[in-house]
Amino acid sequence: MARKKTEAENPMQFEEAMKRMEEVVRRLEEGDIPLEEALELYQEGVQLSRVCAQKLENIETKISQILEEDGQVKQKAFHLEGES
Repeated sequence: MARKKTEAENPMQFEEAMKRMEEVVRRLEEGDIPLEEALELYQEGVQLSRVCAQKLENIETKISQILEEDGQVKQKAFHLEGES
């Protein structure tokens, strides 16, 4: 089974990945590129969407670990999948 990549393996920031994905989509929508290049762009877009989804999942995990205790907001330590 393929394991999910950790943040260290996906150093690209969420906003950076989204911006690149928008560029990829724009190029594909133009439709005036060779088939092989379109396939490469499509594959890149799929990978970028996975990077974004993983980053959002990590943020959701962090948010879910923030607890309110005695009127104070505290954050529990957490580890990303694959970290020691």
